[in-house]
Amino acid sequence: MIALSMKEKNFVNENFRKFLHGADYNPEQWIETKEIWDEDMRLMKLAHCNEMSVGIFSWAALEPKEGEYDFSFLDEIIEKVYANGGVIILATPSGARPHWLADKYPEVLRVDATGRKMHFSARHNHCFTSPIYRKKVREINSALAERYGKHPAVIAWHISNEYGGECYCPLCQQAFRNFLREKYGSIQNLNRAYWSSFWSHTYDSFDQIEAPSPITEQSIHGLNLDWHRFATAQTVDFMKNEVEPIKAVCHQAKVTTNMMFEYYGYDYYQFKDVIDFASWDSYPLWHSGNQEETAERCAFWHDFYRSLKKKPFLLMESTPSLVNWHEYNKLKRPGMDNLASMQAVAHGSDSVQYFQWRKSRGSVEKFHGAVVDHEGTENTRVFRSVAKTGKILEKIQEIAGTGVDAQVAIVYDWENMWALDDSQGFAAKDKKYLETCYAYHRYFWKRGINCDIVDRNADLSKYKLIVAPMLYMTDARTEESLTSYVENGGTLYATYALGMVNDTDLCHLGGFPAGKLKEVFGIWNEEIDTLYPDQTGEVTFRGKKYIAHDYCELIHARGAKVLAEYAKDFYAGYPAATVHTYGKGKAYYQAFRDGGDFKDELLSDISEELNLYKNLPSSKDGLPFGVTAHTRTDGENRFLFVENYSEDEVKDISLNGNYEDMLGGGEVTKISLPAYGFAILKSKIQ
Repeated sequence: MIALSMKEKNFVNENFRKFLHGADYNPEQWIETKEIWDEDMRLMKLAHCNEMSVGIFSWAALEPKEGEYDFSFLDEIIEKVYANGGVIILATPSGARPHWLADKYPEVLRVDATGRKMHFSARHNHCFTSPIYRKKVREINSALAERYGKHPAVIAWHISNEYGGECYCPLCQQAFRNFLREKYGSIQNLNRAYWSSFWSHTYDSFDQIEAPSPITEQSIHGLNLDWHRFATAQTVDFMKNEVEPIKAVCHQAKVTTNMMFEYYGYDYYQFKDVIDFASWDSYPLWHSGNQEETAERCAFWHDFYRSLKKKPFLLMESTPSLVNWHEYNKLKRPGMDNLASMQAVAHGSDSVQYFQWRKSRGSVEKFHGAVVDHEGTENTRVFRSVAKTGKILEKIQEIAGTGVDAQVAIVYDWENMWALDDSQGFAAKDKKYLETCYAYHRYFWKRGINCDIVDRNADLSKYKLIVAPMLYMTDARTEESLTSYVENGGTLYATYALGMVNDTDLCHLGGFPAGKLKEVFGIWNEEIDTLYPDQTGEVTFRGKKYIAHDYCELIHARGAKVLAEYAKDFYAGYPAATVHTYGKGKAYYQAFRDGGDFKDELLSDISEELNLYKNLPSSKDGLPFGVTAHTRTDGENRFLFVENYSEDEVKDISLNGNYEDMLGGGEVTKISLPAYGFAILKSKIQ
């Protein structure tokens, strides 16, 4: 493993070098019963909470009339939390605007894809392009920054809340045209990039362009792709508008925005240069079937948010019990909340935070889980569970700020996903791109191998192995990056659908995969067969047969060594998997989708050849069902988290040498874990 030096330890705020344990706190809902505020302070100590996120939906309380600010409740709450030994993550309130703002300035309300002007409702029903909305947001953010930017309690800023959605108003339509004009320079360049001569859909000027929607142009894939890019860019620009007045007052202010699970609408990689640290809201479907799969999918996103800034992130929201918006709102079983909280920490989170601190008495989230129930005391199962997590975080405080060393990265890319999903080929309704990324991530998760998640143009040089599932979109930069990575000694594992289109979704000429990638992999993909859901293909590898699902690419080896062949249909005997030495490295290619057995077999060989570090000893088949392991390091010590997501006790799990049990004390070489159990261990790096 590559050891981090001590000076590389990162904290959300250097003045608070601890794990954060807290919640979204909405005291303005209880402003008429302030005795509840005092009770909250007592309960926070009992829950071992040291942080509260406040102000998230407080605009109507903070500015009840235009230009008339009332910070009295926030003044009082910040002082109470600080006097109680806690710190504050202060939110900007742009996620839900007050009624007066929509009434006086209707341009701030969104227009939907069919052209209908939205009424005042819900949250995030506002236009990110609107100059009025931007001005009003800057004004209240400036006022908040002036008042609290240098308060010792405020350690970070929570910018808005779960940015999302799109607006099709005239302001956004014009901004989209300006975005395209700046990108392409001329309408001729845009037409070439879009291949718009198809169906005679050539544009004569940028003024003719409308955002793709059910009532406008949707057949030009480059346009659809650019609309996604624009929606991301406009939201990022709006966030910059929010951040600027805060940083102007307090140059050292640390900012983040809470992102989401499997969010499709924005390319989150584009936010990384605006935020100082990543944070996200995690609400998995625990106990909904395959617990191991749920755990791995949640782990994927923990890995993504850690990888986004290459340092610790915050778990900004989670529920200690249940949510109220899943199709079926099931309680977490005893122990599951503690385990889920430690999962975040194991993957690099420096916090465990909940939505919400106290249950709302009314409206849509009154039955959403919270630390404090409607019953109002510490005498609940959920409160005791939260307090237990708080005590654990206090015991392992030295892990805060440490990093994660990953030798493997999975390429997961929003633009690639948007283009692939929009393509009218393969399986029409679901290409299963994210599902495929999960499948490859699961291999490493099941074997306790740390893994980063990166985009197609990331710096790949630090990794021993890169896995690129369904990397359909490769522009010149991506092609050069992958080529250089392998040429300089890296090992690249790619799958079917590699390198088929460029960054405006035009097919690469000269055969797939694009350009030099044919040389890197030593193959040519001539055709791809999409199987019906009830059909399977067959592949032979080392005398064993494996099942193929969904896709079988017909490839030709042009210098590559054939590892597996198809054994069914007219392409029996064609290569199904290959390896090719290119420069100092190797490029593996899997031409079909399998159920997992084949991939696991081949990746096991590659992992052994590359000597990838396993956090626990494991067989070729991986760790026992439901068990995984992850490590963090401060450069001198390795902190090992072993987690059991199964409903059964797992006994005698062997460790990589002697470890100190940070929770139970003593030295151990093997451990046993109950259902939903975990261990946190420490050893010196040799």
